[in-house]
Amino acid sequence: MKTDWKWYGNAGHFICARWCEFHLCTEVGKYLISTVGQYMPPESVREILAQSRGVKLEGQGDTRLADYSKKIGYETLGFERTFETMVFRVGADRCTDSDCDCGLPLFHGDELEMIPYNRAGDACAGHLAMCEKYDNLEGFLIGSTLLDTRCDGE
Repeated sequence: MKTDWKWYGNAGHFICARWCEFHLCTEVGKYLISTVGQYMPPESVREILAQSRGVKLEGQGDTRLADYSKKIGYETLGFERTFETMVFRVGADRCTDSDCDCGLPLFHGDELEMIPYNRAGDACAGHLAMCEKYDNLEGFLIGSTLLDTRCDGE
């Protein structure tokens, strides 16, 4: 039921998420659905990447960032994807950092599912579809395998 969904303003996964301009994070029952994308690395990394690709950047500050965006654009998060949605089991622990205290659940273990995208619209629609999927999930997971517990097997 959608009314039980809890939305978070922080990204739920990816070590470089602080540099992702796109993020959605939703707790749906026992699951955390996290979507990140539009990864724009910090300035020092952008400089290294531009130099390694033979790209000469112009300007300073925001002008230089705009030049990088125009000449190179967002970096991929993995193989041929600029967005990704991952699903994790919610753990009992939550964020209680005194500087944050957002309550975001900490997850344990590997992702249960991952879907790649290359367009923001697809990432948004995919995130919502994954929320619906896990909201309507019947059965239970062992590892990443869904076992159907319904009597009729439908």
